[in-house]
Amino acid sequence: MAIPMVTFNNGNKFPILGLGTLAATTDECKNAVRAALDAGYRHIDTAYAYGNEADIGEVLQEYMKAGKLKRSDFFVTTKLWLTYHQPDRVLECLNLSLSKLKLDYVDLFLMHTPCAFEETGNGFIPVRADGKPAFLNLPPEETWTKGMEKAVKLGKAKNIGVSNFTCDQIDRIFKVATIKPVTNQVECHAYFNQADMHRFCQQRGILITSYGSLGSPGRAPAFRKDTDPVLMDDPVITKLAEKYKKSPGQILLRNLTQRNILVIPKSTNPARIKQNMKVFDFKLTDGEMKQIEGINTNHRLFFNDK
Repeated sequence: MAIPMVTFNNGNKFPILGLGTLAATTDECKNAVRAALDAGYRHIDTAYAYGNEADIGEVLQEYMKAGKLKRSDFFVTTKLWLTYHQPDRVLECLNLSLSKLKLDYVDLFLMHTPCAFEETGNGFIPVRADGKPAFLNLPPEETWTKGMEKAVKLGKAKNIGVSNFTCDQIDRIFKVATIKPVTNQVECHAYFNQADMHRFCQQRGILITSYGSLGSPGRAPAFRKDTDPVLMDDPVITKLAEKYKKSPGQILLRNLTQRNILVIPKSTNPARIKQNMKVFDFKLTDGEMKQIEGINTNHRLFFNDK
């Protein structure tokens, strides 16, 4: 079954399900992308910060040269890193990504965070000599209007959006934007269902893209606590999985896509990649959707307070 498409606020179509690639590099990443494309995925989500754009670009070129895909057949998302928020550096970052991806344009370009940092050469998320974060006093709306929108006008990005933005930050963009963001990519899963954000975005014609959709069991130790609940072990989810003869992960993905939320589950396991795609041959009832809504605890899994 083909992956359904959503329609962005600019009329452009986009797959509701794609492959997430955070923390996947080299052969692991390449094999995951091959498995996804072979299974029928047509959206690959990456970022400048992930360090795997060249790996993804290599596979995409391989498939195009073999005649398996045309450029118009697939969709690529990448993201502006936080040290490139200065308007004159936005295109510099995007051009670096395009060079690695071996593409002339990306289908979706996101501001990875609302916060700007100065490049100090000290740390992935830069710090100053005194060890304090190297925040740059640069409002995101300036980056948006003078940098992100320019990427669209130059044909280097088909769609633009944001990631990890709050409702207030989105409204600040909306007040000045001539090109509206099409999506906000945020942590979103059954324990942190982003109901308020979802409602807010719907009112503005913005779609949510979920990361951590399955409870992110493979997330980095910095974001992991021994007390964190395991979403895929939740009794509500496992009971529904048993009823529909699906995996807990498939129930969680079905719940989100049924809310018209885009999902980008990350996996490097070919069997799991195929399994994650098979969520469009059944439908949860309204009562079951309410059941899953009932297990929300607003519990973040990507909140680092260490």
